Amino acid sequence: MSLRRRLAALGAALLAAATLALPAAAARECVGQNLFERMPPERLAELDAAAEGVPYRQGLFWRAEKDGQRVTLLGTYHFADPRHDLTMDRFGPEIDEAALLMVEAGPEEEERLTRAMTADPTLLVDPDGPTLPERFTDAEWKSLSAALEARGLPAVIASRLRPWYVAVMLGVSPCMMRVIEERGDPGGLDHLLVERAEAAAVPVRALEPWDTVFTLFEGMTPREEEDMIRAAMPAAEYADDYAVTLADAYFSGDSWMIWEFGRFDAYDNSGLTRDEVDEQMRLAQEKLMDRRNESWIEPIERAAAEAAAQGKGVVIGFGALHLPGDHGVLRLLENRGWTISPVTVEGIGDGG
Repeated sequence: MSLRRRLAALGAALLAAATLALPAAAARECVGQNLFERMPPERLAELDAAAEGVPYRQGLFWRAEKDGQRVTLLGTYHFADPRHDLTMDRFGPEIDEAALLMVEAGPEEEERLTRAMTADPTLLVDPDGPTLPERFTDAEWKSLSAALEARGLPAVIASRLRPWYVAVMLGVSPCMMRVIEERGDPGGLDHLLVERAEAAAVPVRALEPWDTVFTLFEGMTPREEEDMIRAAMPAAEYADDYAVTLADAYFSGDSWMIWEFGRFDAYDNSGLTRDEVDEQMRLAQEKLMDRRNESWIEPIERAAAEAAAQGKGVVIGFGALHLPGDHGVLRLLENRGWTISPVTVEGIGDGG
């Protein structure tokens, strides 16, 4: 979930650079079914068991305190949803009084990213290596190209996309892409936090450099790249249902269930063995979450100390999947002596 907002924006930049356009459509909410609600009880129990024991699995909003320093951590959902209003009602006034808002990428970083993509499409397109049709079977390429076509990426362009980008874009539903096209941005909680901070003249600082996304998947073997796409393909077949399930899982306060859903869905439908799926999940967690989480701790602690010197706190927003786990931000802070406590928002995290 954590990079999809920026990756969707990258997709828009790529299409602009190629003088292509996404299909025109009126902005609307994604319509689909919650996949958990129609899942056999025994499979749902398997997912629950797999998520059992993950530290800080439940909850989206947290407070971290240490030696008079105060940090409010908000797990975000990167796409538009009217339920974000509840979050902003609760934390908007806190942002107004904060010394600083920190997010994965602020306006400056997003602008630099867009400029770089427009100037150099090879950041996402490989002009020299083997094409995707050459790397997959005819049947695989037929399914993959259809999924990318539905996301506004014609086969002639999609055939040379870098595999890491293809894998992550498969998690963005065609409906989400249409909404982004109509709105001009994903409209997620991250953007709402930044808008509130800018209105209150509160500084906004990025947790990581603007070009982080281009370094995350370095060092993968060709087979690992291909299996990354294979593992992502099943959910792309019912992307709007997946989008609804993702949003509902987030607002129920249990984003980790979507992570396990992706694993079990790949077990059933990707054609990979369980060991191969588990390796893909391990790589994805390490590259998309764990390494980044660890790199954020020092900037967070430095910002908290600066804010405390002003008698203020810091508000930080980042994708909700960065919160839980042994290498999640909350456990990493706890291990460094911070006291972690949940913050409740009525209507979110209680099944609503």
